[in-house]
Amino acid sequence: MIDSVRNTVLSIISKDNRGFITPFEFNLFAKQAQMEIFEDYIYTYTNAMNKQNARMNGTGYSNIVRKAEEVLDIFRPDPLTLVYATSVFTLPSDLYQTQTVIYNGSVEVDKAPSNILNLLTSNMTSPSTTYPVYTQSGGSIKVYPLTIASGITLDYLRAPVDPKWTWFTLADGAPVFNQGEPDYQDFELPLADEPRLVVKILQYAGISIREADIAQAAASEEMQDKQDKQ
Repeated sequence: MIDSVRNTVLSIISKDNRGFITPFEFNLFAKQAQMEIFEDYIYTYTNAMNKQNARMNGTGYSNIVRKAEEVLDIFRPDPLTLVYATSVFTLPSDLYQTQTVIYNGSVEVDKAPSNILNLLTSNMTSPSTTYPVYTQSGGSIKVYPLTIASGITLDYLRAPVDPKWTWFTLADGAPVFNQGEPDYQDFELPLADEPRLVVKILQYAGISIREADIAQAAASEEMQDKQDKQ
């Protein structure tokens, strides 16, 4: 998909002599565009779930939730057993959002409130292995009571992998798409998001465009590709 997105972007830009986006610029804009759409899925899912749980009018919320879930499941790895080191559990480097922390496969670990000291010093609310809590800081979490040193698993959303359009350079300096490069990375979003990616990349490049123009440019690019292959 990434080559198709780039071809459409360049086609739109060159149509009115609006300049040129280098491969380096495209990759930077592509990363930002993918992250923005990814975060929009999270917002859409959370907002629809809140409305659905509040029993607000509208039967479409369940469809919105389901569609958003289907995309977000791409970024939800299998539950991960965390490694314990020096009183904390190390979080994965690709963590974007913590979903659920589980102890011993069945006990959900609640996130501690900001007044953790009051919680720890109270006989009534002090954490136990039956009702553990955790605090998160940087790349690790600390689980209370501190006697817990194993058996912690994490359900989480990972961050999207940065897309990268890779290429080799012709004698005249023109970049040509090369999917065989080891650092090649396509977008991780569904194919249906291609128009949104094009729009956002153009916006980052300072160019305003309508989706109708994208469809026209994409069709023109596809026709040109067919002619080149004849």
